Amino acid sequence: VQLQASGGGLVQAGGSLRLSCAASGRTGSSYVMGWFHQAPGKEREFVTAISWNGGATYYAVSVKGRFTLSRDNAKNTVYLQMNSLKPEDAAVYYCAAQRTVTMKEYSTPGRYDYWGQGTLVTVSS
Repeated sequence: VQLQASGGGLVQAGGSLRLSCAASGRTGSSYVMGWFHQAPGKEREFVTAISWNGGATYYAVSVKGRFTLSRDNAKNTVYLQMNSLKPEDAAVYYCAAQRTVTMKEYSTPGRYDYWGQGTLVTVSS
């Protein structure tokens, strides 16, 4: 499975961006999809995840109420709508896929099987 993340860019604080992550290759299996971000000098952190059928979503406390994750399995794509962006949201955002139908370890980077290349989000104050 290959993941291609896109949609990053420069936005003013309070603005919005929508990130996309398109999967290709052996996408027939069911995957939990997640987004993580990594700021310079920091570890990769969990942002949000969605179950294989879109029935459940989970968010980091810092983004809850501002970010919305959705998926379109017909297009093998997940979408991360980011609203009310803050300077502290600035980071490289990575999408990831976990080959499972459970949500037991959705926030642990090491449990994901595939990663996209990352897309940079810059938020100016």
